[in-house]
Amino acid sequence: MCGIVGYVGSKDASSIVLEGLKKLEYRGYDSAGIATVNGDLAIRRAEGKLVNLENRLREAPLDGHLAIGHTRWATHGAPIERNAHPHADEARVIAVVQNGIVENFMALRAQLQQEGHTFVSDTDTEVITHLIDKYLAQGDGLVEACRRAFRQLHGAHAIAVVSKQEPDKIVTVRLGNAGGVIVGLGQDENYLASDIPAILDHTQQVVYLEDKEMAVITAGQVNFYRLDGQPLRKETHQITWDPISAVKGQYRHFMQKEIYEQPQSIQSTIRGRVDFTSGQVHLEHLSLTPAEAKAIERIVIVACGTSAYAGQVGKFMLEKLAQVHVSVDYASEFRYRDPLLDDKTVVLAITQSGETADTLASMEEGQRKGAKLWSIVNAHGSMAHRISDGVILMQAGPEIGVASTKAFTATLTDLFLLGMYLGQQRGVLGAEESFELATALAHLPELAGETLVEGYNDYQTLAKLYHHCEHFLFLGRGLNYPIALEGALKLKEISYIHAEGYPAGEMKHGPIALIDDNMPVVCIATQDHVYDKMISQIEQVRARKGIVIALINEGDNEVAAKADHVLKIPTAHPLLTPVLSVIPLQLLAYHTAIWRGADVDQPRNLAKSVTVE
Repeated sequence: MCGIVGYVGSKDASSIVLEGLKKLEYRGYDSAGIATVNGDLAIRRAEGKLVNLENRLREAPLDGHLAIGHTRWATHGAPIERNAHPHADEARVIAVVQNGIVENFMALRAQLQQEGHTFVSDTDTEVITHLIDKYLAQGDGLVEACRRAFRQLHGAHAIAVVSKQEPDKIVTVRLGNAGGVIVGLGQDENYLASDIPAILDHTQQVVYLEDKEMAVITAGQVNFYRLDGQPLRKETHQITWDPISAVKGQYRHFMQKEIYEQPQSIQSTIRGRVDFTSGQVHLEHLSLTPAEAKAIERIVIVACGTSAYAGQVGKFMLEKLAQVHVSVDYASEFRYRDPLLDDKTVVLAITQSGETADTLASMEEGQRKGAKLWSIVNAHGSMAHRISDGVILMQAGPEIGVASTKAFTATLTDLFLLGMYLGQQRGVLGAEESFELATALAHLPELAGETLVEGYNDYQTLAKLYHHCEHFLFLGRGLNYPIALEGALKLKEISYIHAEGYPAGEMKHGPIALIDDNMPVVCIATQDHVYDKMISQIEQVRARKGIVIALINEGDNEVAAKADHVLKIPTAHPLLTPVLSVIPLQLLAYHTAIWRGADVDQPRNLAKSVTVE
C-alpha cells in the first residue's frame, strides 16, 4: 500500500512528483503530500484524494529541483493531514515518506520520547524521522544517519528521505517485502517510485532494489549500497510498456478500460507460448525436464483475494490436465499453520503486483522448507518474479483499477497453459488432446470479445433495477464456484453491496433462509457436467420467490425460461468457460456501482498493492 515518488534534476520537481502520484493513487488515496528542498525544506499535505493536494499546491506552490511525494493508505493513525506523509523532524531539516509498517514503533517511540523527542502524529513513520534526526545530531551525515536508523526498524519497508543539509540527494531503502523501490535513470536527472507507471513518461531505464539495499540518488548519478555500507553494482532493466497503455483513453474509468482490454490481454499471455500446429506449450521462464515434472507430487497455490479465486479455478485445471494434486491456500493464513512442504512440492504464488506482503511471506515459508517456488505475476521485475525458481508473466499490461479484472482472466489463461505444459511434460496429456486444447485456447480471445460486444447483455437494465438492493447471492458449481466468489467480490468491492459467493449445492444448507423477493440470486448455469444440478438450484430459488439472474450459454432456452434475467456467454471448452463467465459479472458490478454513485477505480478502504499484513 501507499505510493512513493521522487525526483532530482533540473525541472520543476513538485509537478513531476505530483503527476507520478496520480499514477499511483490506486495504491492509497486517503491523504497525500510532497516535500521539496530548495534552500529550505517545504512540505504540503492534504487529507483525502490527490486533488486536494493539487488544490493546496495551486494556493501555495513548491519550488525546487528535488522532491519526494507520497499517497497514503492508512495503517497507523486516522487519514487526517497531520498523519499524512511526508513527516519532518522538529527542526524541519529532514522529511521522510514510507510504505510499510514499523512493527517495533511503540518501543522506538517510547525510547525517543524519553530522549526528549516530541511527536506530532499518530503514525509509526514519524519514529523514522526522529531516529534519523538523532543520528544527525550526533554528527553523522545523511546517508550514515539513515543507515543507522534503518537498521533499527522491524518489519518490511520502502523509505525515502531528503534533507536541507544535503539538498542534492534522496536516500532510499528497501527492507523486506514492503513493496517496490524502483530507481529510474535519466539524463542529468533521476527518479524514484513504488511502481513503474509513476515514472514511465520520463524513463524506461530502471533499477530494482532488493531487501536491505539502499540507493543514494542525485541528478548526476545513483550509487547503490547494502545496508551495511558495502557498494553494489546493480543491473539496469529496460521497461517495454507503452506509456499510453496507462491512460484511460475513451473510457470513463480504468476498470471499464481494463474489462474491455481482456481480449488483448488474453491474446498477449498466449502469444508465443503455444505451437498451434502441434498443441505443444512452451513457457519461457519455466523449463522442466520430463523427469523433473514427474517428480512433482503436489502443487500448493498461495494467493490473496481475486488471485486466490483464480487459484481455485486453477486447481481444477491443473488436476485435470497434469494429473497432479493441487491445494489452494490463502496466503495470509498459509505460514501460520506450519504447512507440510518438501522438495517434491511446488509453491505457486499468484500475485498481480508481485509485491503482496502475505504472498511473499508464503513464498519465503516455502523456500525455507525446501519447496520449489513458482509465480504467476504481472509486474516484471517485482519481488515475486525475482525470488521465484520459475515464473509465468501474465503479459496483461498495467492494471490501474483497484478491482482486478484483466489480471484475473490473464491468470486463468496462464493456469490453463501451465496445466497443458505440465501435462505434456509428465506424459499424461497426449498429442491429440493437446491439439484440441490449443485450438480451444486460440479461439478464447475472440470469444472474450464476443462477450464484450455492446448490447450483448443489458447491464444497464439490471443495474437500474437492482442497484438499491443491499444483498446479492452468487451461486456456482465446480469450476464456476470460484467465479461466483469472484463475482460477489467485485460487487462488494466497488458498489458496497453485501454479496456472497456460495457453492450452489450448499445453498440449501443455510443461505436458502435469506432468499425472498428482494434477493437477487446470480446463478452461473453454463452447459457443463453439473448443468442439471444448477437447474435444480434455480428451481429452489424460484420456489422462494428469489430473483434469478442466470448466466447461461447463448442459445440455452431452458434456463432462460426459468430466469427473471439472463446474461449470456458464448460456448467454450469447459476448462476455459470461467474466463468468459467472469466477464459479465465484472460488468454487472461496474454498472451497478455507477448507478450507486460509487468511486469505481478507487473504492473506499482498498488499495491495489497490499504490501502490509
